[in-house]
Amino acid sequence: MAAPSFTATTRGITVSVQAFYLEDQSEPERGQYVWAYRVSIANQGEATVQLLKRTWLITDGQGRQQRVHGDGVVGEQPVLEPGEAFEYTSGTPLSTPSGFMRGLYHMIDSLSGEPFDVVIPAFSLDSPHEPRGVH
Repeated sequence: MAAPSFTATTRGITVSVQAFYLEDQSEPERGQYVWAYRVSIANQGEATVQLLKRTWLITDGQGRQQRVHGDGVVGEQPVLEPGEAFEYTSGTPLSTPSGFMRGLYHMIDSLSGEPFDVVIPAFSLDSPHEPRGVH
């Protein structure tokens, strides 16, 4: 079964994310759960843009939040002409068997120099170790 895709579009920039639980890197008995996530950033607008920075908000299954801010993604600050896309894969560990992530890409319009933020849609981090119950 394919992982669900989560998508959001801001100013013609479409961000799609799929998360995958990494059983082989996780150690549930030690409270270590690891996910990979694949991101596609597609410029469907009319302006050339550059991704300068990112801000992630990672929330674990107990509601604890971690904010991660830094330059670019996977060591790059991609420039996207209209019609171009950039894809990358990264990952995150949690100490709980589920959680979610959301964030922003901080971009700039290459022609006007105008900075703007692009929404990274919230997506869930689910593992087979999450107990199912009535809340």
